[in-house]
Amino acid sequence: MSTSVKPIPPDMHTVTPHIICSDAAGAIDFYKKAFGATELARLPGPNGGVMHAMVRIGDSNVMLADEMPNCGSASPTTLKGTPVTLHLYVEDVDAGFARAIEAGGTTVMPPTDMFWGDRYGVLKDPYGHSWSMATHKRDMTPEQMDKEMKEMMANWKPPAQ
Repeated sequence: MSTSVKPIPPDMHTVTPHIICSDAAGAIDFYKKAFGATELARLPGPNGGVMHAMVRIGDSNVMLADEMPNCGSASPTTLKGTPVTLHLYVEDVDAGFARAIEAGGTTVMPPTDMFWGDRYGVLKDPYGHSWSMATHKRDMTPEQMDKEMKEMMANWKPPAQ
C-alpha cells in the first residue's frame, strides 16, 4: 500500500450516509433543488439506472444508488417507510425548509423552536427518505433543556398523520 494514499479520503467524513432510492437520478435532481446539492459522481448501471452516485450537501457527502432488489437493496418506497432520518444544519431553516417543500418535499413537522435550542422541522422527500432541518438558535445548559422539555411535553400534541 502506498504511503501517499490516505485510508480516509481527505474530502470524506468518518460517517457518510449511503441511501437507496427508487429513482436515484430523480433524487439527485431533487437534492440539487431542495438542498443545493452538488453532484460529484455518477456511475450508470446496466439498465440505465444509477449504480452509484455521490452528492455534496453543505460540507457533507451523501452516496446514493438505485434499489436493486435482486441484491437485497430496497428503497423506502419499496419498504413502505424508513426508520432513518438524515439531519441538515442550515443557516436559515425556514428558508431552507420552504425551498425543499417547493422542490417537492412533504412537510412532516414544520420548523418549530425546540427545547434544545434549535429551530427544527422534518420533511419527507419524494423518494421516501426523511430529512430533518435545523438552525441552532440558543446554547442551552442541560438544566435549561430539561426544564423546557418538561414544559413542551406537558402541552405536546402529536402531529396529524
